[in-house]
Amino acid sequence: MRKIWILLTLCCAMIACKKNNVDFSYSPTEPRAGQVVQFTNLSSSGEDWAWSFGDGASSTLRSPSHTYKKPGTYRVTLKVDNRNSWTSTQELTVYDTLPTFVCADTAFVIYEDYTFTANVYNPYNYDLEFEWILSDSVVSYSDNSITCYFTEPEDSAEISLRVVMNSDTTLITKRFYIEDDPTNSILMRTDDGDYRQRIFGNRAEQAFPVDPTDADAGKVLDDEQDTLQTYNGFDFRLSELQTVFPTMQGFHIANRKIYYRADGLWVANIDGSYQVQIDAAECVAMTLDMTDSRIYWANQDGVWYMPFIGSDNNKFVSVPSLLNNMQVTKIAADAVLR
Repeated sequence: MRKIWILLTLCCAMIACKKNNVDFSYSPTEPRAGQVVQFTNLSSSGEDWAWSFGDGASSTLRSPSHTYKKPGTYRVTLKVDNRNSWTSTQELTVYDTLPTFVCADTAFVIYEDYTFTANVYNPYNYDLEFEWILSDSVVSYSDNSITCYFTEPEDSAEISLRVVMNSDTTLITKRFYIEDDPTNSILMRTDDGDYRQRIFGNRAEQAFPVDPTDADAGKVLDDEQDTLQTYNGFDFRLSELQTVFPTMQGFHIANRKIYYRADGLWVANIDGSYQVQIDAAECVAMTLDMTDSRIYWANQDGVWYMPFIGSDNNKFVSVPSLLNNMQVTKIAADAVLR
């Protein structure tokens, strides 16, 4: 009899050992719509898993992940080895997604356009208000997006977005590293000394005095002249061209076009045809930037620029742009990246 009781005790112990403690956890503990939720299976045993996430989705992985598309409270169930007795259920609350903003670019340099766009989860169509707050940048607003460019390199340029939705205010702040961008420049000589102005596409930084140790800048300006040009292996001299253009005072040649100073600034085909006036104001100095295919010139109002003219009859649609209002006596393009 004693042996029978011992055997019964051992059997009960073995059955008890097979009992499965079914449990699970999830992270983050307060997930938001659109955020990945990682479920961790804490069950003590089992080989088959059946998850029900409460929104119609399911999984048979041991420790799956799941993303809820809408906020709400969901009943999550884990069943092990298809046994009703080996089941664990928890309620999980998914909250509204926090507003944020994104940019398609990941690296930032000065004077380039970047667009930042707000991402706001708004399933109930609440009224929204956006306020963008920037440090050193130039801005163009468009409701939930902003297009800007930065004018100075910076280790920690700050952009913030304040979103008001259903009387709740959220402030998001991000920081960005803004790099300097080497580029070519325009050199200008004035009565006060030499200046350099770096050019970034259709933008330019402020002109600044040339570093006294920058001997190359002075040489580029000293060598700049518009009375003798070599084009396609031929030398063109002012005195010779004045037989075709009697009032010409100086010239530059590019792409079979002659840009010249006379009573204003003019352009003509290299054979002298189709002479068209670009600017009626007296042109003090001029140069051609072969890197960006632009002409720069100076008059009493400052320094101007425009793209090279490409039409055979020299009609142009580009409007001259004012680079600065400096009084310049000489100007030259420096193609070296600075």
